[in-house]
Amino acid sequence: MDKLVHDKIFDEIYRIGEDGVPEFKTYAAGEWVFGESFSDIRSPIDGSIIARVSRLSKEQIEEILSTVYEKGREEIRNYPGEKRIESFLKAAQLMRGAFDDFVRVLILDAGKPKSNATGETKATIERLEKTTFESRRMLGDYIPGDWSEETLESEGIVKREPYGVILAISPFNYPLFISATKVIPALLSGNAVLLKPASADPLAALLFIRVLELAGFPKESFALLTIPGRFMDDVVKDNRIRAITFTGSTEVGEHIIKTGGIKAYHLELGGKDPAIVLDDADLELASEKIIKGMVSYSGQRCDAIRLILAQEEIYEELKAKILEKLKEIEPKNPLEDENAVMGPLIDKHSADYIEEIYKDAIEKGAKPLTGFKREGNYVWPVLLEVDKEKVKELRAFQEDVFGPLTLLIKVKDEDEAVAIANSSRFGLDASVFSECERRARKVARKLEVGSVFINEYPRHGIGYYPFGGMKDSGVGREGIGYSVEQLTTTKTIVHNFKGYGVWEYL
Repeated sequence: MDKLVHDKIFDEIYRIGEDGVPEFKTYAAGEWVFGESFSDIRSPIDGSIIARVSRLSKEQIEEILSTVYEKGREEIRNYPGEKRIESFLKAAQLMRGAFDDFVRVLILDAGKPKSNATGETKATIERLEKTTFESRRMLGDYIPGDWSEETLESEGIVKREPYGVILAISPFNYPLFISATKVIPALLSGNAVLLKPASADPLAALLFIRVLELAGFPKESFALLTIPGRFMDDVVKDNRIRAITFTGSTEVGEHIIKTGGIKAYHLELGGKDPAIVLDDADLELASEKIIKGMVSYSGQRCDAIRLILAQEEIYEELKAKILEKLKEIEPKNPLEDENAVMGPLIDKHSADYIEEIYKDAIEKGAKPLTGFKREGNYVWPVLLEVDKEKVKELRAFQEDVFGPLTLLIKVKDEDEAVAIANSSRFGLDASVFSECERRARKVARKLEVGSVFINEYPRHGIGYYPFGGMKDSGVGREGIGYSVEQLTTTKTIVHNFKGYGVWEYL
């Protein structure tokens, strides 16, 4: 098979197996090691084995936890902030040098179209470089004591402090970028961090950890846990881990909280993002943006548009525009077509699930506007017309559907649209399309979501604007300057100066 990675900085972290498949080590808080066995990494493009990644034993995991807790958390805390910034900028430089390797791995490992893989790599580099801005958000407070008789002649300082050891669990859909957006603020704020990448596509995270090692961070302050998710309970409940940041399904997020016990949690969970199209909207713009929100990375995004709620006055025209544009879109092999807009779903199970959701909707009265077409892991965009009185009965409305399936619903007015949107158990993002700023702002105020995008489809980008959900969509906010707040706690230090004559009160 063709060489998976070419940059020499990765030569030491893998070997070529007897069958020609690269076998990767994992990073065990200071050294690259092979595990007790390997996990096959299959490309969603064609199902072929593109790599094997070391699977850690329980003994190796315990050794990593001990090292990070006993040594790494103090090392990173004592690593000056200025040097942390220098290391992040060095990591960005190393990533630029290995840019093509990261893009290739994202295409092969995650099935991403080249444009998506390129964008994710660029975004990760930019996030590394933006640590200079993020560091400025780690501020404290000064509280004078002269506002209460009890605290006269004293003063308090409130400072942000690291938790110690953070467990970061990243999903398959942005295996490089989301891994980075968890590890970067953790290290920046002086925490040691254990990264658990998605089992389906861990290679980009593995390469990223190699870059951090070479960038100069204290070697025992971070590690990569390459084990199946079903074996993570012992790690999640370990008391040496004081905070968990997780992106993934709501169900797994709930399990993590129940298993982990008393810890700090930052959870970015499922979504059911609606696009509300009012009768004064620019329908050409709305249809274009909605399509992108539906099919980007084949709908495998928590912020993908799952519901289209269109006012009856413009409903038919909007539907026609969306269907016309959908005719031009189909999933393609990203290795064969560099201009592909859609690629495969991550695995057969995911494609099977979308087919189940489609059949459930049809059985409950939904009208197929596109039909259902599938070839292996490749699923064509699906648009279903649903009566507003029936929509809540559909699994497609009740569940976080990770794929290119969207419901189209006719509504009488904006209040009805908001009512349907808010009846979802999820509350991550929403889009509002209107040429009237006042109307759009009114709808935005009523929506029970973490972010509202006006005349735009939901997308979180590098996290320049903070994002996160309400209700079953999560806890906390992610973004430049906001993530460090989630991954630090506050300590109050009170100085008593009574009798020293520092203050001369009247």
